[in-house]
Amino acid sequence: MGRPTRGETRKEAWGPAFVRQRRNLTAKGLTLPGHIPDLRRAGPGRIVVLVPAHDEEALIAETLQSLAAQTRPADEVIVVTDRCTDRTAQISTAHGARVVESVGNTQAKAGALNQVLDDLLPRLSDDDAVMIMDSDTSLSPEFIARAVRRLHEQEPGLPPIGGVGAIFFGYPLRGLVCHLQDNEYVRYARELHRRHGRADVLTGTASLYQAKGLRHVHRARTENTLPRGDDVYDVESLTEDNELTLALKHLGYRCVSPCACIVGTELMPTWSRLYYQRLRWQRGALDNLKAYGLTRVTLPYLCRQALTYLSVAFVPFFLTVLGYYTVTDGFPGVPWFWAAVTGFAAFERVWAAKRGGWKALLLAVAIVPEVLFDLFLNVVYAKALVDILTRSDATWEQARGRKKRLRRLLVTTCGLVLMLAGVVGLAFACIALGIAWYLIAVFVLFGAAAAAIRLSRLHPLGLLLSLPSGEPKHDEFPPWRQPEVSASTTADSRTHG
Repeated sequence: MGRPTRGETRKEAWGPAFVRQRRNLTAKGLTLPGHIPDLRRAGPGRIVVLVPAHDEEALIAETLQSLAAQTRPADEVIVVTDRCTDRTAQISTAHGARVVESVGNTQAKAGALNQVLDDLLPRLSDDDAVMIMDSDTSLSPEFIARAVRRLHEQEPGLPPIGGVGAIFFGYPLRGLVCHLQDNEYVRYARELHRRHGRADVLTGTASLYQAKGLRHVHRARTENTLPRGDDVYDVESLTEDNELTLALKHLGYRCVSPCACIVGTELMPTWSRLYYQRLRWQRGALDNLKAYGLTRVTLPYLCRQALTYLSVAFVPFFLTVLGYYTVTDGFPGVPWFWAAVTGFAAFERVWAAKRGGWKALLLAVAIVPEVLFDLFLNVVYAKALVDILTRSDATWEQARGRKKRLRRLLVTTCGLVLMLAGVVGLAFACIALGIAWYLIAVFVLFGAAAAAIRLSRLHPLGLLLSLPSGEPKHDEFPPWRQPEVSASTTADSRTHG
């Protein structure tokens, strides 16, 4: 048999319930019966979905089919085509969506969405909601229904919820690079479940926003309450979804990703595409934090970035110390205590990936592929930091033009070499002071403690500071399980496909 088609992979992702619902609902179009074009007369509680697309004829049909298969269909679906040269618009129209073409847009996805939101938001009531989703994403059947309910479930004494994001998994699972990404997503889903849905980022895969919250962001930008921009989306940001999350949190809103709001999203099929995707993500995250500065909202993000770069520096630091003592005194060996601590941390990584299926489990047990994947990501993180420090131009894609590529390569190489030299120099300084092994021990013990906390499903700061929960514990579904599918056909078969 040949490889499964893209459509077959989607069907496996959401199980028989999704397939049946899609057959029943696709022919009915993507709006509720009695669609009212004038949104001012539509009443409260409407949902408008925006799907930005640039040459997505291979993907847009299945994205719209997953919208049609919702148990609570959207009131209107708008595909925002931006400089398309293929059949994206025709396919979208055939599937019942309204197509809006961007006009003179030079600001990528954020600019195209701003054009539509400028016209749409004034015509929506405060009870209405806007969902923005990628054109390569497929929703689980109850995504909209559960996201809408969560958006309106406000707990007494807690800030209002400004947006509801997705828990995402990857497809199609073909090749090592895709499986490594999916393991990463499975662990992230488990982390969100452990934190009861408290979201750091409302991802662009699919997120539902209060209309009044988006208007609040727009107004705050025009009043310079927020650091950049004058529309809903900051067109200067490489990661507009991350920046919008920060904007909502600075305005007093909570952001959540309920465990039942699951989507499938396309994985990067090659190392090259993965490199540029992750570089954009990390560069965008750092740039957004730089724009907002140190605030109560950004402090946890800055702490996580600091821990990330400590992890990046740990590898060359450890290898330098180990190499020095091996050359001068012989290989020091591995005491049983430190072997046990390292083994415990490795066990936690394997345990966190078990919901991804047997392939995910085997990949985690193998250890070496994921270690190399982490080193690959470390290079990306270091490159992003070099770009920030050297103030290189932020672009969505790799630089075009031979001279520009060579210049960037030279700057990056020099920056990475200087960073590596700095870490090696620090290692030798610590060796001279006799504290190198102590620092390594502290780092390893900290990692083991973090692994123990993750295994316990506790949020460390939540216990100490009584932080408000992002997701109530009632009616909560684990992120790897579909509520509408029986136990024999649960949605974790998605990761077996």
